[in-house]
Amino acid sequence: FTVFTFSVGYSAVALNHVIDFKEKKQEIVKPVSPSELFPSLPIVQGTSKRIKVLTRLTLVISDPSHCNLLRSTSPNIRLYDIIAVFPKTEKLFHIACTTLDVDLVCINVTEKLPFYFRRPPVNMAIDRGIYFELLYTPAIKDSTMRRYTISNAISLMQICKGKNIVISSAAERPLELRGPYDVANLGLLFGLSEGEAKAAVSTNCRATMLHGETRKSACGIVYTVKKPRKAEEEEALPACKKAKTQA
Repeated sequence: FTVFTFSVGYSAVALNHVIDFKEKKQEIVKPVSPSELFPSLPIVQGTSKRIKVLTRLTLVISDPSHCNLLRSTSPNIRLYDIIAVFPKTEKLFHIACTTLDVDLVCINVTEKLPFYFRRPPVNMAIDRGIYFELLYTPAIKDSTMRRYTISNAISLMQICKGKNIVISSAAERPLELRGPYDVANLGLLFGLSEGEAKAAVSTNCRATMLHGETRKSACGIVYTVKKPRKAEEEEALPACKKAKTQA
């Protein structure tokens, strides 16, 4: 499955461990090391780099008491690269956006939302660097869930204006996975613009990973991007420096 993931254009994948406190009492265990599952990671197609496998913890919370686990200093929580929370009520959604130390807030796409999104908590989550996750797999499985997915996504877009959106699969089988360009096209159905849809499967995902690193280390993360040199700057350079730059 992981090899198939990278053959369709992805360079990183997150292995998701879901805990639903409503079903039964569960404890947060240590994440399985990717080296135990994949002794030899494949090379990303078109590059010389190996694929990146992340660990993710998703907590389905239906009661305020479930949030106490995230507020605790559990050593196992810190071992996960990404922490996501799936709030079931409006109150829990507000708590997740405003106080919980998480990287992702999951949006229900399989049924009609029991509440309306409100601007204050959504804006606070955006200011805190938290991203909202939409799943596309339910939309390609069933026509009813497709309707709920589009409806709930559009409701969110009316409030967040396309900011801090991540579109992921939650796929359990290779046939449920789609390439990044196909997912970006699905983002257009969710109410995203073309640029926002592309960001939802690329730069926003990277920002979520960096937010997780910041949460784990309690420090800021800085990464650099090479800025292309403009033609005017090239002409202003001395001949010797221009030759070194071109080399």
